[in-house]
Amino acid sequence: QVQLVESGGGLVQPGGSLRLSCAASGSGFSIGTMGWYRQAPGRQREFVTTITSSGKINYTDSVKGRFTISRDNAKNAVYLQMNSLKPEDTGVYSCYARSRFFDHWGQGTQVTVSS
Repeated sequence: QVQLVESGGGLVQPGGSLRLSCAASGSGFSIGTMGWYRQAPGRQREFVTTITSSGKINYTDSVKGRFTISRDNAKNAVYLQMNSLKPEDTGVYSCYARSRFFDHWGQGTQVTVSS
């Protein structure tokens, strides 16, 4: 069983920065792709970014140049540095991890961008 625990959300003004962290715990698993999704109020969950175990990265267009994903394979952890935040970045950010046969999700952390 894989558990993902996120931290780092909060309230920030437009133009500000936040850093999200997610750590995977459990036993007997090997984590492949990790990443972040988000869900804004009244909208479906959407892809934000992923990173493979070898470091290949994808971003959704709206965050390119502002968000940076990274990971520490030794810690089974993934991070999301979010800069130049906009009100439309507001939502619940959920950590994602793929083990050999399953998708795993964290409980989510709220990010609110507002003045």
